[in-house]
Order: sequence, then structure tokens, then C-alpha cells
Amino acid sequence: MERKLATIRRIKEILPIEGADRIELVVVDGWKVVVAKDVQHKVGDLVVYCEIDSFLPIREEFEFLRKSSYKKMRDQEGFRLRTAKMKGQISQGLILPISVFEGYEYRVSKNLLNGNPALESSRTVVSPADMIELVEGTDVTEALGIVKYEPPIPANLVGKVKGLFPTFLVKTDEERVQNIAVEYSALCFQSKHQFYVTEKLDGSSATFYLNNGVFGVCSRNLELLETEDNSFWKVARELKLEENLRALGKNICLQGELIGEGIQGNPYGIKGQTVRFFSVYEIDTRIRLGIKELGDICFMIGLQTVPILESNFLLPVTIEEMLQYAEGKSALNLNTEREGVVVRSLDGTISFKAISNKFLLKHEQ
Repeated sequence: MERKLATIRRIKEILPIEGADRIELVVVDGWKVVVAKDVQHKVGDLVVYCEIDSFLPIREEFEFLRKSSYKKMRDQEGFRLRTAKMKGQISQGLILPISVFEGYEYRVSKNLLNGNPALESSRTVVSPADMIELVEGTDVTEALGIVKYEPPIPANLVGKVKGLFPTFLVKTDEERVQNIAVEYSALCFQSKHQFYVTEKLDGSSATFYLNNGVFGVCSRNLELLETEDNSFWKVARELKLEENLRALGKNICLQGELIGEGIQGNPYGIKGQTVRFFSVYEIDTRIRLGIKELGDICFMIGLQTVPILESNFLLPVTIEEMLQYAEGKSALNLNTEREGVVVRSLDGTISFKAISNKFLLKHEQ
């Protein structure tokens, strides 16, 4: 499922910022965003929230971002949203008024009309396929022309494409904890789930599978053909992954993080390149196995997992505390900040990530 970069959300809180007269802090779900006071947001308002990593198109209504956020992504111009700090307050993302949809055809809920009567008169007639339902939770990423910002990819990671990421596998991108505020609160008070924590490594997502006798190698979004200079395939051969997966005697997939020289500046100071694994997936049953099975398989075939920070983790009561926990030094290199943590249930059915704000402030430049 593609990431929902822009969604309709409801303002949960509005907080003052110490020493600031013109700005305030708006809270939507687990996200905090600094906004101008003169916009006059109110608690309960529906707004458009755009997450960090969003790349907004060049459009008149986004021109106010030019000075702070203009960026080129390959040949495309736009505005990149990233973590910022203003008056000592971390701000993540962008909040836009619902009026950004003036000129669109849309359906609106009764509550939305009550709060925004001007919208009823701003409709335009377009085809039904273009209609947007402006209710809480609606994904408006495509409607606003927003895509995910992708930094330049080194040539050794691009490779030759065999096809899209296989449909019989699952991608490795966990949801950020700020997007699951309601679910997180419920998990904190449930005793039926036990959790463990791994370090989220700053590398490149890698997937290796054996399915019906065919061995394959994938980056985050694509399946790759084997070439001599492709890092994913070179590591697969060095670790004898095809032979090792065949020895397991089942259709199976291992997923991990490719790290080392030439990847994200090699923050861990690793010589060469390798993969640290964080997930094992049974293709036939479509089940992601738990930490014990991952550890057993990696031990059996001589592979390494990502650093396991805690094996019996008690969730902090608030998302803010979870984000503070995410900060710290990397287990692979105590001289570098870790990117964050991934929290999973022991049975592999629940997972989410918490990214370190210290890391984001340093690296999202």
C-alpha cells in the first residue's frame, strides 16, 4: 500500500509556544506542527495534513514554501517537507486549510459544511471520477499532486530492473508511530501482546526470496536483474543467500537493511557491504514469522540480524515518550545517532517505527 502523505485530519490540540507571539503548535494525531497564529485554526477543525517526506508540486497555493523548502528531485521541481525546529519547538509536516480544495468537486460531511459554509458555494462541475470526499481520514495525496521525496540513488543501488516488487511478497515499510495515535493508546493498555525492539538502520531496504524454485533480489520498490556492479546482488552472492534459502526447503523471503560503504554515507564505518536482517516471511502461508524464528534461521545459515535492543519491551504510555526512546547512539557505532527503532510484537502481527527527531534534524538537510 502506498504511503498516505496527505490526509484529512482533525485538530486535536492547539498549544502555545513559549516566547512566540506569531506562531503556535497544532497537534493532529501524534504529529506536532508549528503554524502561524493569524490562520486562526480551532480545535476540532478538519485540515489537510502533509507528512514529512512529502514533495509538493509547483503550484500557486504552495509558493509560500519556496524560501524554506524548494528542491529539485531529478528533473522535477517542488517543495520538500522535512523536520524543522522553530523557537525550540520541533515541527513536522504542513497543515493546510480545507479551502485548498476550492475548485475541486467534492462531497462533504454535514459537520464539515457546518464548520466551513463557504465550501458549499465553491464547487465546480467535473467528472464523478474526480470527486473527493472531504471527511476525516481521506487520502488526498494524489489529488494534490504530492509524491514522496526520494534522494538521489547511488548507481550501485539502482541496477537493472526486472519488474515491480513481487505481489506475493510484502514491503518492509512500517507505519510511523505518530500515525497510529488511537491504536497506540489501546496497545499500551493491552496485556495480550509482548513486544521487542530493534534498531532501525540507516541503509537501503533489501529483500531476498525463493519462490517455486526461483531466487530473486529486490530493492524497496523493484525486483532487480543480476549485474556485476549491483550491490544487492553482490551481497546476495557473498552471503550465499540463494544456496541457503534453498537449503530451508520452502518458499521463503528474508528482508533486511543493506549497509556499508557507498550507502547513506556509511554511518556505521563498515568495511565493504552487508545486510542485517529484520524479517522472515513465509510466502505460502503469507505469515511474517516472529523474532525467535528469525533468530533461528539467521543462526542456522550464518546471517546477522539487526541489533535487538530489548526482547521484552513495555510500551511507553505516550507517543512523546516513545519518540524520546527512539533517540540514542547506534549499537553498530557509538559515535553516530541511530535513525530510530522498530517495535514488533513477538508473534510478528503488530509493528511500527519511531524515528529519532535528533537524527531527522541532523540528516534531513
